[in-house]
Amino acid sequence: MNETDQLVAERDQRSASLSVGIVTYKPQWPVLEATLKSLKASLDHAAINADVVLVDNSPVDDVSTWIRSSMPDFQMTVISGHGNVGFGRANNLTPKWNSPLHLVLNPDVEMDSAALQHAINFMMSNPACGLLTPAAFSPDGSRQYLCKRYPAIFDLFLRGFAPAFIRQFFAKRLDCYEMRDQIGEQPVWDPPIVSGCFMLFRGDVFRALKGFDPRYMLYFEDFDISLRASLITRIAYVPSVRIVHGGGNAGRKGAWHIWQFVRSAAKFYSTHGLKIF
Repeated sequence: MNETDQLVAERDQRSASLSVGIVTYKPQWPVLEATLKSLKASLDHAAINADVVLVDNSPVDDVSTWIRSSMPDFQMTVISGHGNVGFGRANNLTPKWNSPLHLVLNPDVEMDSAALQHAINFMMSNPACGLLTPAAFSPDGSRQYLCKRYPAIFDLFLRGFAPAFIRQFFAKRLDCYEMRDQIGEQPVWDPPIVSGCFMLFRGDVFRALKGFDPRYMLYFEDFDISLRASLITRIAYVPSVRIVHGGGNAGRKGAWHIWQFVRSAAKFYSTHGLKIF
Protein backbone atom coordinates (compact mmCIF):
# COMPACT_ATOMS: atom_id res chain seq x y z
CA MET A 1 0.00 0.00 0.00
CA ASN A 2 1.48 3.36 -1.03
CA GLU A 3 1.35 6.47 1.17
CA THR A 4 -1.74 7.91 -0.55
CA ASP A 5 -3.69 4.67 -0.20
CA GLN A 6 -2.71 4.47 3.44
CA LEU A 7 -3.95 8.02 4.11
CA VAL A 8 -7.25 7.24 2.40
CA ALA A 9 -7.64 4.04 4.42
CA GLU A 10 -6.89 5.87 7.66
CA ARG A 11 -9.36 8.62 6.75
CA ASP A 12 -12.12 6.14 5.95
CA GLN A 13 -11.53 4.28 9.20
CA ARG A 14 -11.48 7.52 11.17
CA SER A 15 -14.77 8.69 9.66
CA ALA A 16 -16.45 5.31 10.00
CA SER A 17 -18.73 6.39 12.84
CA LEU A 18 -19.63 10.06 12.62
CA SER A 19 -18.75 13.31 10.91
CA VAL A 20 -19.51 16.63 12.58
CA GLY A 21 -19.80 20.01 10.88
CA ILE A 22 -19.68 23.26 12.87
CA VAL A 23 -19.93 26.67 11.19
CA THR A 24 -18.63 29.78 12.96
CA TYR A 25 -18.52 33.50 12.26
CA LYS A 26 -16.58 35.76 14.59
CA PRO A 27 -17.20 33.32 17.44
CA GLN A 28 -17.32 34.19 21.11
CA TRP A 29 -14.50 32.07 22.48
CA PRO A 30 -16.12 31.00 25.78
CA VAL A 31 -19.28 29.92 23.92
CA LEU A 32 -17.36 27.99 21.28
CA GLU A 33 -15.16 26.40 23.93
CA ALA A 34 -18.21 25.19 25.84
CA THR A 35 -19.62 23.68 22.64
CA LEU A 36 -16.42 21.86 21.74
CA LYS A 37 -15.84 20.59 25.26
CA SER A 38 -19.38 19.21 25.43
CA LEU A 39 -18.94 17.61 22.01
CA LYS A 40 -15.69 15.98 23.06
CA ALA A 41 -17.24 14.74 26.31
CA SER A 42 -20.17 13.24 24.43
CA LEU A 43 -17.88 11.58 21.87
CA ASP A 44 -15.75 10.15 24.67
CA HIS A 45 -18.84 8.91 26.52
CA ALA A 46 -20.06 7.13 23.39
CA ALA A 47 -16.54 5.85 22.63
CA ILE A 48 -16.88 6.66 18.93
CA ASN A 49 -14.50 8.08 16.36
CA ALA A 50 -15.51 11.28 14.64
CA ASP A 51 -14.25 13.59 11.94
CA VAL A 52 -14.91 17.07 13.33
CA VAL A 53 -14.73 19.89 10.80
CA LEU A 54 -15.05 23.53 11.82
CA VAL A 55 -15.84 25.88 8.93
CA ASP A 56 -15.04 29.47 9.83
CA ASN A 57 -16.76 32.18 7.81
CA SER A 58 -14.89 34.98 9.60
CA PRO A 59 -12.85 37.46 7.54
CA VAL A 60 -9.71 36.60 9.54
CA ASP A 61 -8.76 33.11 10.66
CA ASP A 62 -8.29 33.42 14.41
CA VAL A 63 -10.00 30.09 15.06
CA SER A 64 -7.07 27.89 14.08
CA THR A 65 -4.71 29.65 16.49
CA TRP A 66 -7.30 29.59 19.26
CA ILE A 67 -7.97 25.86 18.86
CA ARG A 68 -4.27 25.02 18.94
CA SER A 69 -3.84 26.97 22.18
CA SER A 70 -7.14 26.22 23.92
CA MET A 71 -8.00 22.67 22.82
CA PRO A 72 -4.77 21.03 21.60
CA ASP A 73 -5.99 17.52 22.46
CA PHE A 74 -9.17 17.75 20.38
CA GLN A 75 -8.37 16.74 16.81
CA MET A 76 -10.37 18.62 14.19
CA THR A 77 -10.02 20.17 10.76
CA VAL A 78 -10.48 23.91 10.26
CA ILE A 79 -11.59 25.29 6.89
CA SER A 80 -11.23 29.06 6.55
CA GLY A 81 -10.34 31.85 4.16
CA HIS A 82 -13.48 31.65 2.02
CA GLY A 83 -15.30 34.56 3.68
CA ASN A 84 -18.90 34.72 4.87
CA VAL A 85 -20.63 32.39 2.43
CA GLY A 86 -23.58 31.71 4.72
CA PHE A 87 -24.57 28.91 7.06
CA GLY A 88 -25.81 26.38 4.52
CA ARG A 89 -23.05 26.77 1.97
CA ALA A 90 -20.42 26.63 4.72
CA ASN A 91 -21.92 23.40 6.05
CA ASN A 92 -21.68 21.99 2.55
CA LEU A 93 -17.92 22.57 2.64
CA THR A 94 -17.52 19.88 5.29
CA PRO A 95 -16.05 16.74 3.71
CA LYS A 96 -18.78 14.15 3.23
CA TRP A 97 -16.51 11.09 2.97
CA ASN A 98 -18.37 7.90 3.90
CA SER A 99 -19.52 8.34 7.49
CA PRO A 100 -22.82 6.58 8.30
CA LEU A 101 -23.91 9.57 10.39
CA HIS A 102 -23.40 13.32 9.94
CA LEU A 103 -24.10 15.89 12.65
CA VAL A 104 -24.80 19.53 11.86
CA LEU A 105 -24.02 21.38 15.09
CA ASN A 106 -24.29 25.06 16.00
CA PRO A 107 -21.36 26.66 17.84
CA ASP A 108 -23.68 27.73 20.68
CA VAL A 109 -24.91 24.24 21.63
CA GLU A 110 -23.83 22.28 24.69
CA MET A 111 -24.93 18.68 24.62
CA ASP A 112 -25.45 16.30 27.49
CA SER A 113 -22.56 13.87 27.85
CA ALA A 114 -24.86 10.97 26.94
CA ALA A 115 -26.54 12.80 24.04
CA LEU A 116 -24.62 11.18 21.20
CA GLN A 117 -24.86 7.74 22.76
CA HIS A 118 -28.65 8.06 22.96
CA ALA A 119 -28.83 9.49 19.45
CA ILE A 120 -26.75 6.71 17.90
CA ASN A 121 -28.67 4.03 19.79
CA PHE A 122 -31.93 5.45 18.45
CA MET A 123 -30.65 5.57 14.88
CA MET A 124 -29.38 2.00 15.12
CA SER A 125 -32.69 0.78 16.55
CA ASN A 126 -34.83 2.74 14.08
CA PRO A 127 -33.46 2.36 10.54
CA ALA A 128 -36.41 4.34 9.15
CA CYS A 129 -35.09 7.49 10.85
CA GLY A 130 -32.86 9.54 8.58
CA LEU A 131 -32.86 12.80 10.57
CA LEU A 132 -32.94 13.19 14.34
CA THR A 133 -33.69 16.29 16.40
CA PRO A 134 -33.11 16.57 20.17
CA ALA A 135 -34.84 18.00 23.21
CA ALA A 136 -33.46 21.52 23.64
CA PHE A 137 -33.37 23.89 26.58
CA SER A 138 -32.30 27.50 27.02
CA PRO A 139 -29.46 28.33 29.40
CA ASP A 140 -32.07 29.29 32.01
CA GLY A 141 -33.56 25.79 31.84
CA SER A 142 -36.72 26.64 29.90
CA ARG A 143 -37.69 24.30 27.09
CA GLN A 144 -37.11 25.27 23.47
CA TYR A 145 -39.36 23.87 20.77
CA LEU A 146 -37.21 22.89 17.81
CA CYS A 147 -40.02 21.12 15.95
CA LYS A 148 -42.39 23.22 13.91
CA ARG A 149 -45.44 22.85 11.73
CA TYR A 150 -45.39 24.53 8.31
CA PRO A 151 -45.26 28.27 9.06
CA ALA A 152 -47.64 30.94 7.92
CA ILE A 153 -46.10 34.35 7.37
CA PHE A 154 -48.26 35.56 10.26
CA ASP A 155 -46.67 32.99 12.59
CA LEU A 156 -43.16 34.11 11.67
CA PHE A 157 -44.07 37.75 12.25
CA LEU A 158 -45.53 36.94 15.66
CA ARG A 159 -42.50 34.93 16.81
CA GLY A 160 -39.85 37.19 15.39
CA PHE A 161 -41.11 40.71 15.59
CA ALA A 162 -44.36 41.15 17.55
CA PRO A 163 -44.20 42.61 21.07
CA ALA A 164 -44.83 40.28 23.99
CA PHE A 165 -48.42 41.37 24.67
CA ILE A 166 -49.43 40.57 21.08
CA ARG A 167 -47.67 37.20 21.19
CA GLN A 168 -49.55 36.44 24.39
CA PHE A 169 -52.85 37.19 22.64
CA PHE A 170 -51.99 34.58 19.99
CA ALA A 171 -50.40 32.13 22.42
CA LYS A 172 -52.54 29.15 21.39
CA ARG A 173 -51.73 29.69 17.75
CA LEU A 174 -48.00 29.90 18.43
CA ASP A 175 -48.17 26.84 20.68
CA CYS A 176 -49.70 24.92 17.80
CA TYR A 177 -47.02 26.13 15.40
CA GLU A 178 -44.32 25.01 17.85
CA MET A 179 -46.01 21.60 18.28
CA ARG A 180 -46.29 22.08 22.04
CA ASP A 181 -49.23 19.69 22.03
CA GLN A 182 -46.86 16.86 21.07
CA ILE A 183 -43.36 17.74 22.21
CA GLY A 184 -42.49 16.32 25.61
CA GLU A 185 -40.79 13.24 27.01
CA GLN A 186 -41.82 10.76 24.31
CA PRO A 187 -40.39 10.42 20.80
CA VAL A 188 -42.40 12.09 18.06
CA TRP A 189 -42.21 10.93 14.46
CA ASP A 190 -42.42 13.12 11.38
CA PRO A 191 -42.38 16.70 12.65
CA PRO A 192 -42.53 18.74 9.43
CA ILE A 193 -39.64 21.09 10.30
CA VAL A 194 -36.75 20.86 12.76
CA SER A 195 -34.07 23.30 13.80
CA GLY A 196 -30.63 23.45 12.26
CA CYS A 197 -28.87 23.89 15.61
CA PHE A 198 -28.54 20.09 15.97
CA MET A 199 -29.39 17.87 13.03
CA LEU A 200 -28.17 14.28 13.06
CA PHE A 201 -28.50 12.86 9.54
CA ARG A 202 -27.79 9.45 8.18
CA GLY A 203 -24.83 10.12 5.93
CA ASP A 204 -26.51 8.74 2.84
CA VAL A 205 -29.53 10.98 3.44
CA PHE A 206 -27.40 14.11 3.78
CA ARG A 207 -25.46 13.19 0.64
CA ALA A 208 -28.65 12.41 -1.30
CA LEU A 209 -30.00 15.86 -0.37
CA LYS A 210 -26.67 17.39 -1.49
CA GLY A 211 -26.61 19.18 1.83
CA PHE A 212 -28.23 22.55 2.34
CA ASP A 213 -29.62 24.71 -0.46
CA PRO A 214 -26.82 27.25 -1.04
CA ARG A 215 -29.31 29.96 -2.02
CA TYR A 216 -30.00 30.63 1.65
CA MET A 217 -27.46 33.00 3.19
CA LEU A 218 -28.96 32.75 6.67
CA TYR A 219 -32.30 31.52 8.06
CA PHE A 220 -34.73 28.98 6.57
CA GLU A 221 -32.04 26.63 5.29
CA ASP A 222 -33.08 24.24 8.06
CA PHE A 223 -36.77 24.62 7.15
CA ASP A 224 -35.93 23.81 3.54
CA ILE A 225 -33.76 20.77 4.23
CA SER A 226 -36.31 19.39 6.71
CA LEU A 227 -39.05 19.44 4.09
CA ARG A 228 -36.76 17.93 1.46
CA ALA A 229 -35.59 15.25 3.88
CA SER A 230 -39.16 14.26 4.70
CA LEU A 231 -39.63 13.27 1.05
CA ILE A 232 -36.97 10.55 1.26
CA THR A 233 -36.79 9.56 4.94
CA ARG A 234 -38.46 9.97 8.33
CA ILE A 235 -37.65 12.61 10.93
CA ALA A 236 -37.78 11.90 14.65
CA TYR A 237 -37.77 14.03 17.79
CA VAL A 238 -35.89 12.08 20.46
CA PRO A 239 -36.14 13.58 23.96
CA SER A 240 -33.41 11.40 25.48
CA VAL A 241 -30.97 13.41 23.35
CA ARG A 242 -30.66 16.61 25.36
CA ILE A 243 -28.91 19.87 24.51
CA VAL A 244 -28.68 23.44 25.76
CA HIS A 245 -28.97 25.96 22.93
CA GLY A 246 -28.09 29.63 23.18
CA GLY A 247 -30.09 30.62 20.11
CA GLY A 248 -31.49 34.02 19.25
CA ASN A 249 -34.26 35.97 17.62
CA ALA A 250 -33.87 37.57 14.20
CA GLY A 251 -36.01 40.53 15.19
CA ARG A 252 -33.55 41.46 17.95
CA LYS A 253 -30.37 41.24 15.88
CA GLY A 254 -30.48 44.39 13.80
CA ALA A 255 -31.30 45.44 10.27
CA TRP A 256 -28.89 43.10 8.44
CA HIS A 257 -30.33 40.01 10.14
CA ILE A 258 -33.90 41.18 9.52
CA TRP A 259 -33.08 41.67 5.82
CA GLN A 260 -31.56 38.20 5.58
CA PHE A 261 -34.61 36.76 7.31
CA VAL A 262 -36.96 38.43 4.81
CA ARG A 263 -34.85 37.38 1.80
CA SER A 264 -34.68 33.78 2.95
CA ALA A 265 -38.40 33.71 3.73
CA ALA A 266 -39.12 34.83 0.16
CA LYS A 267 -36.93 31.99 -1.20
CA PHE A 268 -38.56 29.48 1.11
CA TYR A 269 -42.15 30.36 0.21
CA SER A 270 -41.40 30.60 -3.50
CA THR A 271 -40.01 27.04 -3.31
CA HIS A 272 -42.43 25.33 -0.94
CA GLY A 273 -45.64 27.30 -1.23
CA LEU A 274 -47.05 30.47 0.28
CA LYS A 275 -49.07 30.39 3.48
CA ILE A 276 -50.13 33.80 4.74
CA PHE A 277 -52.36 33.05 7.74
